Amino acid sequence: MTFNQITIVITSYKSDEKIVKCLKSIKSQCKTIIIENSRNFSFKEKIEKNFINTECVIAGENLGYAKGNNLGLSKVKTKYALILNPDAELENNTLNNFFNTANTIKTFAIIGPAIQDEKNIKNNVTELTEVNSVKGFAMFLNLEEFRDVGFFDDNFFIYLEEIDLCKRLRKKNKKIFLDPNILIHHQGGSSHEEQYNFEMELSRNWHWMWSTFYFTKKHKGFLYALFNVSNKLISAFIKYIFYSLTMKSSKKLIYKNRMAGLFNSIMGKSSWYRPFNNN
Repeated sequence: MTFNQITIVITSYKSDEKIVKCLKSIKSQCKTIIIENSRNFSFKEKIEKNFINTECVIAGENLGYAKGNNLGLSKVKTKYALILNPDAELENNTLNNFFNTANTIKTFAIIGPAIQDEKNIKNNVTELTEVNSVKGFAMFLNLEEFRDVGFFDDNFFIYLEEIDLCKRLRKKNKKIFLDPNILIHHQGGSSHEEQYNFEMELSRNWHWMWSTFYFTKKHKGFLYALFNVSNKLISAFIKYIFYSLTMKSSKKLIYKNRMAGLFNSIMGKSSWYRPFNNN
């Protein structure tokens, strides 16, 4: 089996230790491109020294998941690409099984692995199954099928960008599959190091709300999106008041960020929030 037909693209941010296990699980014959959403040049030096098949691109700013992956994909010269999270690990036969399936259904756009959640629980899929979407932590892309669709919507920083991409592909009658023979282990929610948990939690809450409104508006219109998120806005406001009165500052900040993300999206502002001021 030749592995020079596929390039692995990983977008990372403060994932210095997590990403090592991921890279060790990748065949040394596979070209790997890391987009590091920071200014950490020592990370680049360490990674490229220890993994000779890997190119690490320092973005210089936190581009987010969608734009970071798009930058990585713009550098891919192979027929296929694998989008992979830093906290995911391949099994020894993962890529072999992917190529076996790719040779069987040559017109696919995306193939997702059977393991599709952070608990490493296998789906109830027992055979190759066509689906409407897959999760973004591991996506095998047949790049030829993306020429008239493009890749991720850069407006998303994180969350729902892969669902949006799959929706656009399906509108063009592109095929998306889950394959029970392709196994990838995913920790989920832990691409960064533990000391950054709270700041990343604030970012997650802000962007989840922003992306929820933007995604719904994009596909169903502004008024429908506004109605759809009204209960979330009311809930966040009530919890913000409650935690303000009970002096629980961390919870207060979380719900403040939820409201802020939603308000920014409703007002048509970009997904500008960044943890750590882009360091």
